[in-house]
Amino acid sequence: MLKVVNNWRSIHSYPLNAFQITLRRRGRQFEKSIIVSQRIKRLESIHAKLMRQSSMRLSQMQDVAGCRIVFKDIRNVRRLVDRYKRGSKKGKLEHKLVGEKDYIRYPKADGYRSYHLVYEYTGSSKSACWSGRKIEIQVRTQLQHAWATAVEAVGIFTRQALKSNQGDEEWRRFFALMATAIAAIEGCAPVPGVPTDRNKLNRELGFLASKLNVEAVLAAYNMSLNYTAERVKEAKYFLVDLDPATRNVKVARFRARQSEAANETYTEWERRIPEGSDRQVVLVSVDSISALKRAYPNYFLDTGRFADLVSQVLRDDYPDPLIG
Repeated sequence: MLKVVNNWRSIHSYPLNAFQITLRRRGRQFEKSIIVSQRIKRLESIHAKLMRQSSMRLSQMQDVAGCRIVFKDIRNVRRLVDRYKRGSKKGKLEHKLVGEKDYIRYPKADGYRSYHLVYEYTGSSKSACWSGRKIEIQVRTQLQHAWATAVEAVGIFTRQALKSNQGDEEWRRFFALMATAIAAIEGCAPVPGVPTDRNKLNRELGFLASKLNVEAVLAAYNMSLNYTAERVKEAKYFLVDLDPATRNVKVARFRARQSEAANETYTEWERRIPEGSDRQVVLVSVDSISALKRAYPNYFLDTGRFADLVSQVLRDDYPDPLIG
């Protein structure tokens, strides 16, 4: 089973890299300080999705391979999405758009916000063997990214699937409220079922933040980790192994030509995770270790940016939420 899953994940590597290169180039046309990353879906996440959706098949998953771009300015999110959907002036994008979700205009009930585009790769004569592979592109802002990675980090330490809208109801409500406050800062639509009246929103946020001891909890998560990484020049792929129980993070680096070895090691590390363990392993591609930490702060248990947002909101230092 592991061999089958690994082979399926591996054949997405080439088209994923092609999409990431184009995403980086196009993103820099609108903003220089972007964060761009790519990742192959974790075995645990694949299994969880198959279990949640009984009719789902591995070949039907649209997010086995994905790349993400993070902007500072929300206006650039819309500009890039329009750029992809409009195509270039020289010609339309050669790959087929097969799905999109605007979770910014229509946020999920748990507060998740981002714009998703799913493309079906179309190869030329030399790359035709990869045709049909689906690649998901996620476009979001730094504030949306801080929220999403904080949900994952808190979920890791509280041993709850908060990312899948499961777990403690009060934590889930807190994150939904924070998502609406962040949406107000960015001038976007609020989360469904969350108060749009500023006073009501602030009162409920303050109550839950105090009851859950949110600021202290986030500060505890930002304590130092035991971090080790191999020294490899010109590394393209980073395999990250997080063990929350021991606060250890191990990073293995691979060069561009070592894609196959990276995927094989990825599967082997996942295979070694004991049943019931909170350990998480993920294979990603970024420019550097520093970019890795910015793109995936949840794997370094870094909720600092989100903690600052929480403090800002609790001080009532943000714009009025939108009504309706």
